[in-house]
Amino acid sequence: MPHNLNLITTIAASLGLALIFGLAVARLKLPPLVGYLLAGIAISPATPGFAGDIGLAQQLAEIGVMLMMFGVGLHFSLDDLWSVRRIAMPGAIGQIAVATLLGMGVSALWGWPAGQGFVFGLALSVASTVVLLKALEQQGTLQSLNGRIAVGWLVVEDLVMVLALVLLPALSGWLGGTDSGGGELGMTLAVTLGKVAAFVAFMLLLGKRLFPWLLWQVAKAGSRELFTLAVIAAAVGIAYGATKLFGVSFALGAFFAGMVMRESPLSHRAAEDSLPLKDAFSVLFFVSVGMLFDPAILREAPLQVLAVAVIIMFGKSVAAFLIVLAFRYPLNTAFTVSASLAQIGEFSFILAGLGLSLGLLPEAGQSLLLAGAIISIALNPALFRLIEPAQAWLRENSPLARRLELPSDPLAVLPDTVDADLLTGHVTLVGYGRVGRRIGETLQRNGIRFVVAEQNRELVERLRGEGVHAVAGEASDPTVLIQAHVARASVLVIATPDAFHARKMIEIARMLNPGVHILVRTHSETEAALMEKEGVDGVFLGEYELAHTMTRHVLKKMRQESAAETP
Repeated sequence: MPHNLNLITTIAASLGLALIFGLAVARLKLPPLVGYLLAGIAISPATPGFAGDIGLAQQLAEIGVMLMMFGVGLHFSLDDLWSVRRIAMPGAIGQIAVATLLGMGVSALWGWPAGQGFVFGLALSVASTVVLLKALEQQGTLQSLNGRIAVGWLVVEDLVMVLALVLLPALSGWLGGTDSGGGELGMTLAVTLGKVAAFVAFMLLLGKRLFPWLLWQVAKAGSRELFTLAVIAAAVGIAYGATKLFGVSFALGAFFAGMVMRESPLSHRAAEDSLPLKDAFSVLFFVSVGMLFDPAILREAPLQVLAVAVIIMFGKSVAAFLIVLAFRYPLNTAFTVSASLAQIGEFSFILAGLGLSLGLLPEAGQSLLLAGAIISIALNPALFRLIEPAQAWLRENSPLARRLELPSDPLAVLPDTVDADLLTGHVTLVGYGRVGRRIGETLQRNGIRFVVAEQNRELVERLRGEGVHAVAGEASDPTVLIQAHVARASVLVIATPDAFHARKMIEIARMLNPGVHILVRTHSETEAALMEKEGVDGVFLGEYELAHTMTRHVLKKMRQESAAETP
């Protein structure tokens, strides 16, 4: 019986070469994903030798996107998404508009029609989900405010792209493409928005209760493999159903699947069980991108490739940077968000394919998009490494940057109505997330005065409305801790899981108030050891504190039973 080995051959070649190239670039101190892209180029039809099956590779890569977004949803609550809505929504829309206009501008110089330039610019405007999440995970900032803003920004971009994919066929004739249907635009828009709204309502009203319950029923069977199967089936099945029934993208469907699964007490176990498959399939995503690339474009149109790379890595990043600063967020947030979005990926390729089929993008446009994707994805980690030195240089050499961060921002200083003399011997609480909020609530119940230093401006506004003293800004900046009156505080509590910036906060606090009692939250034993070397008074590691609390309950129970047995 004949066998079709295309799938096995493609997987074996992709993973094998990804391992070889990934290990080689890692020895050169480059990120492994560069090696994965090179592996894809090596087995692409455009290079000599063996050629993998591009269609199969892209389908496997789509599974990786689903699992990646599912994992993000497991760690990203609705509260997190809602908390950054004021910057993520206008920021994403503004950045899309700027990138689209830049794309239309350069394409006009190349002699392309306006409709083709519009689709080309739109494809340049949206970042890759996989690349962004990989970068944030490697930086350890996925759960930070900066990470939440970047992910929320990307979710808004994805929603805009879903709408664009549905509307482009209706607008094709009006834009100069081969299809028509502009008269149905109003109905198409209404149907699209209705489907997205129906999907979100279904997931939040029914799925939020149904899917966690199903996960719990599977867990009760006591089989680890069944539980893992249930997690993967939920991620892929919900994403597929969302696409077929509601017209929502695979990535967005998987993201909401993860968000509703987060309601289950087994969400952490679900994240751990899906991790190996998620990593393997994300490798296939990068390989599939490399397979689509034709290196000849670098020789035939080098200036055009350079222009595309500049728009992706600097044009839309500068737009994002300025938008974040305009919302009065600190330089660190502006740099992190702009670096996160300085690349393009899966949605760009989908838009390019649709544009080609509708006559709204020349073949050269797809090749340029792929070249821009390869370059921006490969160089994206380097941009993250430049954040700290660029931030330090700007603060030192740019009066404008310093004024944008500190000056007249009303949330960066305590209101005049606050009696500063009363803020002596208080607690300075850095971070008001899930941990910081519980600490603050406990301090309030016990009548202990405290000042919150928090990056999230919307949260600071809400806290002030509730009568809580709070200032907005990155607490590793001395001016923020000064405004939080750390110089006269008795205790400094650092409730943010950011070891790098925590060390800066400790250094600043010790300089301003040598006698302050410092408590720090960490996520790993390595971080805990570093904090102890800094002379911190208390280091709290999540696993240790959980074990301590459970042990205390066990000992209490055993003492009660021992006392009951004693005559």
